[in-house]
Amino acid sequence: MNHQDFSSGVPTPLLPPFSLTEAVPVAGSLQTAVEHLLSLQYPEGYWLGELEADSSLESDAILLDCYLGGPNPDRVRKLAQCIRDEQTPEGGWTLYPGGPPNISLVVKAYFALRLAGVPASDPALEKAARLARELGGIEAANSFTRIYLSLFAQYNWQDVPAIPPEILLLPPYAYFNLYEVSSWSRAILVPLTILYAFQPRREPPAGVSLERLYRDRNLPDGRRPLIPPGTPIPSWEAFFYATDRILGTIEQKKWTPLRRQALRRAEQWMLEHLEGSDGLGAIYPAMLNSILALDCLGYDRNSPLFQRQLAEFWRLAIEDQQTVRMQPCFSPVWDTALALFAAAESGLPPNHPALVPAAEWLLSKQILRPGDWAVKNPKGKPGGWCFEFANDPFPDVDDTAMVLLALSRVQTPDASRQQAAVRRGLDWVLSMQCRDGGWASFDVDNNKSVLCNVPYADHNAMLDPSAADITGRTLEMLGSFGYDADFPPARRAIQFLREQQEGDGCWFGRWGVNHIYGTCFVLRGLSAIGFDMREGFCMRAAEWIRACQNPDGGWGESCASYDHPDRKGTGPSTASQTAWALLGLFATDDFGSESALRGVQYLLRTQNQAGSWDEPYFTGTGFPSVFYLKYHLYSLYFPILALSDYARRTRPGDRKPAEQAEPPLALIS
Repeated sequence: MNHQDFSSGVPTPLLPPFSLTEAVPVAGSLQTAVEHLLSLQYPEGYWLGELEADSSLESDAILLDCYLGGPNPDRVRKLAQCIRDEQTPEGGWTLYPGGPPNISLVVKAYFALRLAGVPASDPALEKAARLARELGGIEAANSFTRIYLSLFAQYNWQDVPAIPPEILLLPPYAYFNLYEVSSWSRAILVPLTILYAFQPRREPPAGVSLERLYRDRNLPDGRRPLIPPGTPIPSWEAFFYATDRILGTIEQKKWTPLRRQALRRAEQWMLEHLEGSDGLGAIYPAMLNSILALDCLGYDRNSPLFQRQLAEFWRLAIEDQQTVRMQPCFSPVWDTALALFAAAESGLPPNHPALVPAAEWLLSKQILRPGDWAVKNPKGKPGGWCFEFANDPFPDVDDTAMVLLALSRVQTPDASRQQAAVRRGLDWVLSMQCRDGGWASFDVDNNKSVLCNVPYADHNAMLDPSAADITGRTLEMLGSFGYDADFPPARRAIQFLREQQEGDGCWFGRWGVNHIYGTCFVLRGLSAIGFDMREGFCMRAAEWIRACQNPDGGWGESCASYDHPDRKGTGPSTASQTAWALLGLFATDDFGSESALRGVQYLLRTQNQAGSWDEPYFTGTGFPSVFYLKYHLYSLYFPILALSDYARRTRPGDRKPAEQAEPPLALIS
């Protein structure tokens, strides 16, 4: 997991000449890939690929181990080795392979290595310290990093953004309240409010200090200005900064008459959301914060509750002889739905012995209790799926749509059970459509942009607005159950997608890197719902895809495109992004252009002996500009989908799609 720059090296040779009048044979490659995919299925029926992220996870794991006292020496050593392996030659750590150094990651990694016993005189830490100062020092690190440093007296609690637990006392109808921020931010922030109230401090090991990482230590403690210089007045930014400083002053003076009630509410919220979940939110930062919060609240560390949270956290670790690397969460529902759909699309029968247990496993994971989504969607009835093994409070539209797509291609022995689950899922997804016509991930109309100005919003994840890629996938799912472009929710969604299209013809990718991802799934959704793909805006999107093709025949897009619009659609070719580009072209009925044929040949030429594709880059998005992911199965099931589409269209006697589940009897308009 070395985050080196893979963009350098020997150029990939161009593909050999080919005839535009002949289809490219893909049957052997496709069969090998599908066989490899089936070999990765777990006995219980699901698929689960590794989910890789940046070095901050290993850094935070060391911090937690040391904070709780009595850290596991072998585990800390292996975590530290993983961090060392990811350091770039310049001395920094990056959010994604080939990316620029990130100050928050550098600060965290430096401190974690010092906690692990690496001396400050180590050449790697010398380089890291110099780079940290060049990047602005600890002062430039994000809010959550500074909060974690405060746990070890490396930063002043009075200078971190105020996150008082009293925010949980605001009712859902208040203009600002907990449910106006995204679900993942909710899960992260609630335990942080408990930390902020207690402001715990642990003494670091003797001699461990971050003094060398400060750029300017001349500013006396507690002397931050009320409003940062250059902040426009009046503005929401100025309002929130001033409010933050006032709340900080109130905290220092202990003018908190509602504190006991607020802490009880925060504790209650956290405990309620731990039920039916593999840790709070089933995501790494919320799980870590909840452990720290339980400790602040005085929970016995040997109690079943505390021990379970620790066990769920460390279950995310992948250990080998030399390293321990941490995953941000598990992705079994997502991986299983995509793998099942890809395998079915390759030509396997709907009752194939590998597909049926996968479908039954997915059916067992449907969430039938209300979650946080019900606060803003009280009329909706439960029926969604989450991303992880268990995360009942937080089902999401994207996973649910993908599961329903997969179920539309499979026949389980209990047809009535399958149909009932599909109907519940469809009804829930339709109830989650936002006012703008699109679909978001976890909530309806979670788009109050003023909240992006609060001081702790620098993790770029405060909101969960409608997304083009999720909306496209939802349309594809609706099309698979017989809905067409005249269905009222589909009409509204199509209008949303028209409005979201960028000037050059592409769409932004919220959950995948980046515009290639967004454009692919919008086009697939429009095609599946029966939209006329000869429309000009669809043709413009296909032309944008063709224009982005690399000389080697593939497509690629760097995570840098989120920060640099001039780099959209550009980057070294990858198997997953090439597959997305091809799937987008195929949705516009382009199976025979030079671009399409060269793309197919790229996949055939780069397939490895195991039947998959090697992919060193990150093509998954957690939070744009802040957190990226590498799904280790993306480079398998997306190429399978692309090759399956191509094979089905170009071989004699086009195969009909797999038999689909019967559409629901009651439609929601």
